[in-house]
Amino acid sequence: MPRRCLFWLTPLLLVPGPLVADPLPAPEKPPLLRVTGNITQTNRDDAAHFDRGLLERLPRHALQTSTSVTDGVNHFEGFLMRDLLDWVGAEGDTAAALALNDYLIEIPMEDFYDYDVLVADTMDGETLTPRDKGPLWIVYPRDDHSELQDIRYDYRWVWQLHHLEIQ
Repeated sequence: MPRRCLFWLTPLLLVPGPLVADPLPAPEKPPLLRVTGNITQTNRDDAAHFDRGLLERLPRHALQTSTSVTDGVNHFEGFLMRDLLDWVGAEGDTAAALALNDYLIEIPMEDFYDYDVLVADTMDGETLTPRDKGPLWIVYPRDDHSELQDIRYDYRWVWQLHHLEIQ
């Protein structure tokens, strides 16, 4: 490759990129979330397992919105679902989300790219636990988009999320 071509590529290599550049590390503590299916990054048994420490490597985001199951407007913090999907190299049309109580729903992958869908681990400054819809809760920015105030989207707010299967 001529030297001038390397010069043009060098700036691209210096820009911080997605987390998928490095292999997915193994969790050090019990996993909170397992991602399976059509993914390219795994760390155990053809799946991606995430403990809180690994999930905290994802960029943090905040969202204020009302929900159909709480009173008033709540403040949520967590990571964007699309950042997680990019990290594991997810390719598919659907994410089947499974909760600790065996609630299962298929969510179109485009939701995560059309909207800033958050995987919240805190609500109103408190860490979510299984007793209060945690440790992870899929939260849509329903107050920012009138179309998200439809019951079809309410079903996609999976609390106690612990497994995603990319299909």
